[in-house]
Amino acid sequence: MRRGVTIVVQVDGDLASHQYRVPLWAFAAGKWGAVVIAVLVVLFFGFAEPLTQAAARVPGLEQETARLRQENGRVQQLAAALNRAEANYQELRQLLSLRAPAASASPPEGHEAARADPEVARATPVRARPPSGAPSPPSGPSAPTLWPLAVAGFVTRGQVGPGDPAESHPGIDIAVPLGTSIRAAGGGVVETASTDPDYGLFVLLRHPDGYETLYAHASQLLVHQGDSVQAGQVIALSGSSGRSTAPHLHFEIRREGKALDPLTVIKEEN
Repeated sequence: MRRGVTIVVQVDGDLASHQYRVPLWAFAAGKWGAVVIAVLVVLFFGFAEPLTQAAARVPGLEQETARLRQENGRVQQLAAALNRAEANYQELRQLLSLRAPAASASPPEGHEAARADPEVARATPVRARPPSGAPSPPSGPSAPTLWPLAVAGFVTRGQVGPGDPAESHPGIDIAVPLGTSIRAAGGGVVETASTDPDYGLFVLLRHPDGYETLYAHASQLLVHQGDSVQAGQVIALSGSSGRSTAPHLHFEIRREGKALDPLTVIKEEN
C-alpha cells in the first residue's frame, strides 16, 4: 500500500468532515516547493534595495558624463591654444637663430676657442662695441657693474629663489641672436672656461670683494682658465648649448657663494 498524507477539513457548524489524501511524494514536493518560494522571496527583497539604489544613481551618472564631456571640450580648446603658442614660439626661435657666416678669422691672440659640442652652431668671433655715450669701463679687477652684452637683449626669465628647487633660477636669461658678443661685467680672472650638461659652454669669472659672474649657453669661448680679463672685454659668443631651447645668455652674479639678482647689481643702463 502506498504511503500518503491524509488532510481532514472540518467546516465550522458542519457535522460532516472532508478528507483529502495526498500521496507522500506530492506532499514532500509541495513542502520543498514552498521552501524554494520562500528563499526566492527573501532573495528578491535582499537584491531589490541595491538595484533600486543603483537605478537612483543613473541620473547622477548621466549628469557626470555630461560634465566630463564639457571638460573634454575645454581640454581640446586648451590643446589647440597650446599648439598655436608652440607655433609662435618656433617662429620666435627661428628669428633668434639667425646664423652668422662661417668664421674667416682666428680668435684674438692667446684666446683659442674651447671645443663645443658638434651639434652646437658656431658663430663668427666679433668685438663688442660699448653703447654710445657710455663711460669707459674700469681697468683691472673690478666688481661686476656692466651689462654683459653690447645690446640690451630681452630678459625672458628673471631670478627665482631657492624656495622651490624645481623652480629655482639663480640668474637671468637674456634672449639675443646667435653669435652676440658676451662681455665681462667686471674685471677679474677666469676661474673656469669649460662645458657642462646644463650650462653648455660657460665662463666663470672671479672678481674682487668675493664677487663671481657666470655666463652660460655660449656657442664659442674666447678665454681660458687663468686668463685675466678687463671689464667689457669679449669673453664668449652667445649660443644655445647645454640645456637650452633657443639662443640666449644665462647670466649670474654671486657674492661669497650667494646668488644675487643681476638686475639689482648692474649699474650700467641696459
